[in-house]
Amino acid sequence: MNVLVINAGSSSLKYQLMDPETGDVAAKGLCERIGIDGRLTHKVDGKKAEREIPMPTHSEAINAVLEILVDPEYGVIKSVDEIDAVGHRVLHGGMKFTDSCIIDDACIKAIEDCIPLGPLHNPANLMGIRACQAVMPGKPQVAVFDTAFHMTMPPVAYRYAIEKKYYENDDIRRYGFHGTSHKYITRRAIALMGRTDLKIINCHLGNGSSLSAVKDGKCMDTSMGLSPLAGVCMGTRSGDIDPTVCQFIMNKYGLTADEMLNDLNKKSGVKALSGVSSDFRDIEGAAKEGNEDAQLALDKFAYDVKKYIGAYAAALGGCDVLTFTAGVGENGPDMRAKICQGLEYMGVKIDPEKNNTRGKETIISTDDSKVTVWVIPTNEELMIAQDTAELVKAAN
Repeated sequence: MNVLVINAGSSSLKYQLMDPETGDVAAKGLCERIGIDGRLTHKVDGKKAEREIPMPTHSEAINAVLEILVDPEYGVIKSVDEIDAVGHRVLHGGMKFTDSCIIDDACIKAIEDCIPLGPLHNPANLMGIRACQAVMPGKPQVAVFDTAFHMTMPPVAYRYAIEKKYYENDDIRRYGFHGTSHKYITRRAIALMGRTDLKIINCHLGNGSSLSAVKDGKCMDTSMGLSPLAGVCMGTRSGDIDPTVCQFIMNKYGLTADEMLNDLNKKSGVKALSGVSSDFRDIEGAAKEGNEDAQLALDKFAYDVKKYIGAYAAALGGCDVLTFTAGVGENGPDMRAKICQGLEYMGVKIDPEKNNTRGKETIISTDDSKVTVWVIPTNEELMIAQDTAELVKAAN
């Protein structure tokens, strides 16, 4: 089965054509500068093609993708008919979606209704969906939501301690994000451990970072909230912060709410603490050269993650498996060691030699560690493809 995985942004569109059963990627690429001029970068079998193609809308971008997939030199299929289904990443499903779903008019209306909750991403995701409908009419399409995996959280985890009317009238609650990654890592950890009755703490650590507490395969809590701003400090996001800080800054410097949120989302996090960069590699380099602010940024990030791990171990009543994934989680042995240092009380013991690895699926805990610590490279595209294949097969 061939599934085309689409991740549409406001002016970009990432794609992969893959087999959901084997995980093999036949081709992948990126359409950029949609609505400006248009550029396609396509990769297949070690070959790379770059083309300047007019892309006034996402429909032209999808057309460009389909054309290069059947291209005599760079193509991997003979006809668009060989694409069995399309899977779309959609950021926010609100309270309407607890799982992925086949896209129909009702699904599109529900995604539209969630635009106030995901104002930057949902409109772009809808552009990708509508473009595929226009270019590939009748082709089965599936929406895979970033929020869906976390919808098994109990009210004590997802309700905010504010007036009930905001929850009932405006759907304000904790949703959480990176759900497709957390779902993939959870499934993979269960498969690797050979059992489902596990208490798992997943650490998706990168420029955007989130943790999840999982029991018996279901999410019980997650660090991000109504938006991806909450939780641990990140590349440019502040993470958890006292709202009074925002009030003080807004009053003193005359900032609007939107300007304040822009600062918290794009000018904060380890970038602000370090004064160097939002890239952890740059920060680590500066710290090694004696930059105290850079060292503080690394220490603060590790401290935040460690606090959440401890909190989730308490919430779950223990921890059987601790996982690290995403850019920093998969490729940062020093950061993993820093986070795990001090967690010996809950049974976490890291083997320094095993931990000296990057980008590979492996156990990094000692043989006598009560908690099995895994590095598991995430694969959100495969999760989207697998959800798409399952739903399309079930519908047929």
